[in-house]
Amino acid sequence: MSWLYGILCLIFLIIFHEFGHFIAAKICGVKVESFSVGFGPVIFHKTINGTDYRLSLIPLGGYCGLKGEKDFQTAIEEKLPEISGEPDSLFGIHPLKRAFIGFNGPFFNLIIAVLCYTFFNLIGFSYKTFTNQILVPESTMEGVSSIAKEAGVLSGDVILAINNNATENFDDIRQELVKRPDEEIVLKIDRNGTILEIKLHSELDKETGAGKIGIMADTSKIIECHTPKYNIFTAFGKGIADTGNTIGVTFKSIKILFKGVNLKNTVSGPIRTTDILGSTIQSGFNIDAKTGFLSLFELVAIISASLAIMNLLPIPVLDGGMILIALIECITRRKVKPSVQYYIQFIGLAFIILLMVIGLYGDISYFFNK
Repeated sequence: MSWLYGILCLIFLIIFHEFGHFIAAKICGVKVESFSVGFGPVIFHKTINGTDYRLSLIPLGGYCGLKGEKDFQTAIEEKLPEISGEPDSLFGIHPLKRAFIGFNGPFFNLIIAVLCYTFFNLIGFSYKTFTNQILVPESTMEGVSSIAKEAGVLSGDVILAINNNATENFDDIRQELVKRPDEEIVLKIDRNGTILEIKLHSELDKETGAGKIGIMADTSKIIECHTPKYNIFTAFGKGIADTGNTIGVTFKSIKILFKGVNLKNTVSGPIRTTDILGSTIQSGFNIDAKTGFLSLFELVAIISASLAIMNLLPIPVLDGGMILIALIECITRRKVKPSVQYYIQFIGLAFIILLMVIGLYGDISYFFNK
């Protein structure tokens, strides 16, 4: 059942992404020749206003077929000096319109992220965690290194804020540290009524890609916390802020890939993503419907925002690559030669295949360990 949850969510995200391209193409006057839910052999189709709407056999996403997409391949095969197309085709419109079509798919994913975070904040929830009073290894685990201990943090200190972001409980502390690997950090601490500021540099956990400073929760001090009460407008505003935060974390995640992290753990393929997504949602629904929907909204928001950013990277074969080439043509007022685009796309494709291989290897290792 968990796999079904995961597959359905990923299908929805991909279809909505393609629907963004569909809407933009219609606005820009590009003919949409086909729009399919699923891949492979067509089970059912119906043509409406020149677009062939399809239901295909393999339910792993979908695609939006635009007129003129094959003009690039034709230009390569016939060694043409530029890619030309009819006025209602992808390469026959102004480059800014082509960039808009490329951008609108990721933009629709960002819309999904904002809406999911909005509903997540609107519903609200209670959870159990530990207080913001922490322990350092010297109290319980002799010989374990701790950046916090070396910087002067003591067991019993209360961490009030990290980089001016309030931390009211240990869950807040963990979330702040996880997204700050290999960074300068300022801890605001209450030590027996005296307020201190301690500066330190966090460590990058190369197995997970997370930040850590060597502190632990005081598990003897459990508290119950409640999320703030939001109305629809404040929840929407918080949804935008949460989406922005996820985008920032995604960029940091891309950056740390080049810092020697264990790629098989930090790069997930579609199989592991589907399993984690489905398992998290099912675990939530096993508790109650509210927890299930909260798990659904939060995880879909995170994946959707990350998917949007990954697609916007200026790598050929991704939406960002099409946007980049379109902007270059707009600035130079000259079309990029098909041969140049071909070699650029070849490099980009090699990069994507490398990530896919790493992700697949990580997926296999994940399931064997699991």
